[in-house]
Amino acid sequence: VQLVESGGGLVQPGGSLKLSCVVSGDTDSSNCVGWFRQAPGKEREGIAVSYNRNSGTYYATSVKGRFSMSRDNIKNTIYQQMNGLKPEDTALYTCAADVRGTTVIGQVPPAGMFRYWGQGTQVTVS
Repeated sequence: VQLVESGGGLVQPGGSLKLSCVVSGDTDSSNCVGWFRQAPGKEREGIAVSYNRNSGTYYATSVKGRFSMSRDNIKNTIYQQMNGLKPEDTALYTCAADVRGTTVIGQVPPAGMFRYWGQGTQVTVS
């Protein structure tokens, strides 16, 4: 499974961006897609996860109500619509796929549980 992100950029506070994550390869073997972000000097943060087969989409408290995941299954693309961006949202945003192990319903699984990762796209809010 390969993942390629796009859509990052520079935006003013209060603005919006829409990130894309194109998933290719053996996509049927992947049970979910998640979004993570990492700012310089900070730990990687899981911000959202969407499980396949309409099994739920969950968000971290830090982005709930501002960010929204969606899917285009024909294009094998996952989107992350980000509204009301704040300077503290500045980070490298990465998508990841396929979790192995027991997850907690309603929470974004830890990064270590994801098997496949993209390279990331930079979002700067300033």
